[in-house]
Amino acid sequence: MRQAFIIGALALGLMAAALPRPVSGHLVCSARSFQQYFRDLNGSGNSLSPLERLVFSLVMAAKPGAPHRG
Repeated sequence: MRQAFIIGALALGLMAAALPRPVSGHLVCSARSFQQYFRDLNGSGNSLSPLERLVFSLVMAAKPGAPHRG
């Protein structure tokens, strides 16, 4: 699990480097959402691999209009 979280953090960092500065504030909220979604998927009892949880969490956190979970 720790390895998947590190991969997710690196992916978010790379995305932040490519984004313009005004968008970087949104990235903080997205990172929190990603972390929460990743934990929720991990604790849901499904059989997703860490890579699948990573992808689904990134998609849900980046979705426009995603509820802020903090």
